[in-house]
Amino acid sequence: MEFEEKQSLKLWWLYILLAIDVVMVVSIVLFDKGGMSFETLKATYFAPFWAILLPFAIIYLLQKNKMTLQVGTEGISYKYFPFQTKLKLLSWANIEKVYINKYNALGDYGGFGVRSRLWFKFNDKAYILNDKDKGLQIEFKNGKRLLFSSNEIEELEMFLINLKTRYNIQAIQ
Repeated sequence: MEFEEKQSLKLWWLYILLAIDVVMVVSIVLFDKGGMSFETLKATYFAPFWAILLPFAIIYLLQKNKMTLQVGTEGISYKYFPFQTKLKLLSWANIEKVYINKYNALGDYGGFGVRSRLWFKFNDKAYILNDKDKGLQIEFKNGKRLLFSSNEIEELEMFLINLKTRYNIQAIQ
């Protein structure tokens, strides 16, 4: 019996910023005082083309990020590709509480992605990959906290209730 969810960053607004960047660079290269010659481009090491290609590469890498979250009888496992290639298991023995928590991505953690809590609370870490406001909150026995955003919050909540009643896991609240 296992719950599994896969998420990735959906940053549609990055494409708008990229379009603005492309328009600015192309307009400078083509229209500024008759445009740039090949010799000028060569002398600048083709910097205008790098100004267009580098943001494309960064956005491509950001869109390839994928988080896998698994909840099962042994504990909670997760991996955040490409930074983690193997699942990391968080055992039920090390977890004090697990519950569904409401959060504010911008107000509490300062944005999306892998974040630490704002205001110097370094024991709180979050994997926020969507624009929802509820996620799986984990509190460990050593005082640290970990939050995972979820697209399937109702299914996850039902799975946690089922897991608690079937296997009597005390950490699930």
